[in-house]
Amino acid sequence: MTGRLRLPLFLSVLLAVSLVRLWVMPLGSSFWVDETGTAFVVHYGAQHPSFAVAPQVPESIYYVLPRSAEKLLGFSEIAYRLPSLLLMGLALWIVARLAARLIHPDAAWFAVFAALALTGFDGQAADARPYALGTATAALGVWFLVRWLDTAAWRYAAAFAAMAALLWRVHLLFAPFYLVFAIYAVVRIARAKSPVRWPQAAAVTLAVALALVPVALRAYSLLRQAGAHVIVAPPTLRDLANSLKYGLLVVAGVGAWLARRIAGRSWRSPAPPASGEDSVLILCYWLCLPVCLLVLSLITGSSIFVSRYYSPALAGTALAATLWASRSLGEQAWKPAAAILGAGALLMAGQWNRVWPEHQKSDWRGAAREVRLLAPGPATPVICPSPFVEARPPVWTPDYRLPGFLYAHLAVYPLAGRLLLFPFDDSPEAEAYAEGLARTTLAGAQRFVIYGGAGQAGFWWKRLAARPELAGLSSRRMGNFGDVTVVLFSRERTAGSPNPK
Repeated sequence: MTGRLRLPLFLSVLLAVSLVRLWVMPLGSSFWVDETGTAFVVHYGAQHPSFAVAPQVPESIYYVLPRSAEKLLGFSEIAYRLPSLLLMGLALWIVARLAARLIHPDAAWFAVFAALALTGFDGQAADARPYALGTATAALGVWFLVRWLDTAAWRYAAAFAAMAALLWRVHLLFAPFYLVFAIYAVVRIARAKSPVRWPQAAAVTLAVALALVPVALRAYSLLRQAGAHVIVAPPTLRDLANSLKYGLLVVAGVGAWLARRIAGRSWRSPAPPASGEDSVLILCYWLCLPVCLLVLSLITGSSIFVSRYYSPALAGTALAATLWASRSLGEQAWKPAAAILGAGALLMAGQWNRVWPEHQKSDWRGAAREVRLLAPGPATPVICPSPFVEARPPVWTPDYRLPGFLYAHLAVYPLAGRLLLFPFDDSPEAEAYAEGLARTTLAGAQRFVIYGGAGQAGFWWKRLAARPELAGLSSRRMGNFGDVTVVLFSRERTAGSPNPK
């Protein structure tokens, strides 16, 4: 087999191994907390009364996909995640097509492995949440826009309009991505780099705008309670820098430059650079969503700067890294450089310290299994702090009705013990409830369990361990479930991590 054939074969095998390790093998791991919310939407419907506190949660066309997957394959983590796996495969293919069109015909492999080097990109493939659909829809929108502006064909205009009309329906916080479409179209038409003219562009823009009117009205109606769903601190410029994944650009650019210096003539003679218009598209694809989310967070005072909300921009990050590498790579260098990048990405992102990589460090399934062993019946109290920030008084009460969204994980991974529902964080109402339980139910119990997110469970572990009524009970953390904590209070000696200090 000649060297000309060996390298493409190696790249194909490397891609297959990478997809299996990074995308397929995590499919069966436990849901993380937001994925239990997906299952709750599918099983109980968007009209369930518990969504009154978080009406934005079921506001996505995405839920059609896991609902259909469950009908075909039954309920499981793998079934729910398969649509995301397929969508990310489509997105990866579009990234390759865009790299070949915008940067260089041989840049596709490099862009593919640049995308796979981003753990945030890979994680979407095994995530039963709307983000893979958003990434694929945004990528298709960019691709159809490029093809429309290249050809002025109405079929591409219609396909672009359809993707643009869908994107905001996938997630309300993907709205800033429309700037990517607008800036690229304006730049190309204004510089006469497209056969499309202003009247055609205006017609397509009007069609998209009319299709988005219902979504805009719904988004406006939800603005009033945006502050109630904040889960992160206000972003800083350092947060923005981290969101742009500049490390990948440094590796791609500096690595390509060093390779050119070392390899000699065969890696010199860089390919012609991408056009100014195409470079603008790549930079906007990379920058618009995270920058806009940061600005909106600072202006409104309600932080929405969460990595999954700018996940569609990660495809743009891969293209930006490929564009930066193109300044040094010659035509014969693209495939060898892609092989090096792909091998490095697989080595760094493969979670090689375990046989089966995890989707997230949130083993709610394993923790629930442990709790069922510790509390096999209703005689054992199980304290369950909600993992959702909306679980605060007055919405939260000790007699919050189950099943309910604020405790979606209990509907997906059910328990057998006597459930005592606690809010997301501390409050006078929660303190009074805990004090009453400590004097009555908990003081008289042979054992009880705390089960929840590490922060919430850890807080109540310390608080209850300090109560004089519970001085006769020892407490231990049981097992290792990532950012999920199980604590056993017992009058018996048990194995586990010692009391908190």
